[in-house]
Amino acid sequence: MSNADGMKYAPKGKPNRVVEDGQFVIAAVSLDHGHIYGMCNGLVEAGAILKWVYDADPAKVEAFIRQYPQVRAAESEEQVLSDDEVQLVAAAAVTSERGPLGVRVMRSGKHYFTDKAPFTTLEQLADARAAYANTGKKYAVYYSERLHVECAVYAGQLIEQGAIGRVVQVIGLGPHRLNAASRPSWFFEKEKYGGIICDIGSHQIEQFLYFTGNQNANVVNSKVANYANKEYPELEDFGDMTLVGENGATGYFRVDWLTPSGLGTWGDGRTMILGTEGYIEMRKYIDIAKDKDGDQLYLVNADGEQHIQLRGKVGFPYFGQLILDCLNGTELAMTQEHAFKAAELSLLAQKHATKVE
Repeated sequence: MSNADGMKYAPKGKPNRVVEDGQFVIAAVSLDHGHIYGMCNGLVEAGAILKWVYDADPAKVEAFIRQYPQVRAAESEEQVLSDDEVQLVAAAAVTSERGPLGVRVMRSGKHYFTDKAPFTTLEQLADARAAYANTGKKYAVYYSERLHVECAVYAGQLIEQGAIGRVVQVIGLGPHRLNAASRPSWFFEKEKYGGIICDIGSHQIEQFLYFTGNQNANVVNSKVANYANKEYPELEDFGDMTLVGENGATGYFRVDWLTPSGLGTWGDGRTMILGTEGYIEMRKYIDIAKDKDGDQLYLVNADGEQHIQLRGKVGFPYFGQLILDCLNGTELAMTQEHAFKAAELSLLAQKHATKVE
């Protein structure tokens, strides 16, 4: 796993199989973002069998097969979608193509697992909602900044146990290193990537809804800017947002592409969660000037102050839960409405954001 480039962030955890061999078969298509490796890692570790891979670019397929030698190269997307043995298709397409691809997958009778952001327009979201209603197939989203970070998994467990009381505020910081030279051209075209709040801001909104226990929220305000990358006029390298949940909890997040070269990882992602009886801080990918390892959690409540290192301790239960949800028709991993609502709020915040010059 690369620590220098978030596009190559693909955590590996301890295998925690929830199915027997052959019980859950998956395929990977549209390998436009490196998150596809993290998505497949999680599913394979939970017992999924990776049968097919397809992308129009043979180089991407060759690289994928080097990582997963057991997979077979399909000749077309249709070959994957017509295989009745495949139960779920994972994809990390160009962002603007994720929604339409998901609808095709669901209409073929398969569940869909996409990288975030899952949509770039509200129309795509409406189409996916309709496909879900018509097919009953899942449109699952890889909100990796919570689902594939062990300290975030543990924070959710602490909140559920009442360790900090009622959650009243979440502050999320999601800085990323740009690494412009290694980015594909579509990354700098707003119609294709959707804008910074639509993109990496969707992680933060999903976390807010989850940690505060909200099913909906109102966007109070949002802002975007391009402060340091004028050579890419359609790029937004800064965004922030304030929101209020149905239960009164408030949230603020900031996302950016301004990580300095001297940081020991691709982004100093942090989340602060305030409760009525304590607070949690997560330092997800690094504890700067102290520890190069991420998954650091700080907890303060009536019992005192605790610093807990969680790398390799709790695993990533989402992937096994997703597999079982697909097999059993349950919603243990994440409800469909939660996945859609996080996307909807990110699209609304992006659409109405104030442009700061």
